[in-house]
Amino acid sequence: MKNLLTFILTIVTVSAIAQESLLLGKEKSVDYKYRVSLPGITVPQFFTKSWDDSTNTQHIEIHVKRDLDNKNIIGFKFATWRLFQPMGILWWDGLLDKVESGTEFYPGHVRETGIGISYQRMLWKGLFATVEVLPQYKTYLDEDNNKIGNGFKLYNSFHIGYHLAFGKKKRFFVEPQVHSQFWVFDTNTPEAFKQMDDKWKNYFLFEPNIYLGVKF
Repeated sequence: MKNLLTFILTIVTVSAIAQESLLLGKEKSVDYKYRVSLPGITVPQFFTKSWDDSTNTQHIEIHVKRDLDNKNIIGFKFATWRLFQPMGILWWDGLLDKVESGTEFYPGHVRETGIGISYQRMLWKGLFATVEVLPQYKTYLDEDNNKIGNGFKLYNSFHIGYHLAFGKKKRFFVEPQVHSQFWVFDTNTPEAFKQMDDKWKNYFLFEPNIYLGVKF
């Protein structure tokens, strides 16, 4: 019941913010209606380790957005990644040390894939805030890469960042940002994976990132 209320409140909040922003008054027209971007965090994985390395998250993510005006931006998000340890291990829990030592690794991996929605509000100059809601289908794999189960998770993230456009026509952009996320409805988790997840949080705070994109 608590998870259901959290989900409903998240959806209502996103809708309310978007509707309120659109009713505040007419905004200036935009030069480009659409934009496509991806997180820079996905790039190093192709060069720093083998794709099949046990700690490679195999993270692929793309955002397609539409500028409603110069303040309000809505979009779709596609993402897929592979987890080798619980996502709820925070920085001050020794996240990097645990990656190095492998003490919190799953007995296999979990693949999470989904398509979600996002709302971005430009606050002041390039400063913005974004809310994203991403339903995810989970596939659990054992250490031999055999499927052992499926589940569902609702992944939500909140972002604060700055939009920097460049190029002759300001078509290209970067968005350095910090985001925090939490997840609910984490269903059908195999017992061995659940034991690891239950030791940690169902949220992660202050993840730095930078998004690279183009407008058209």
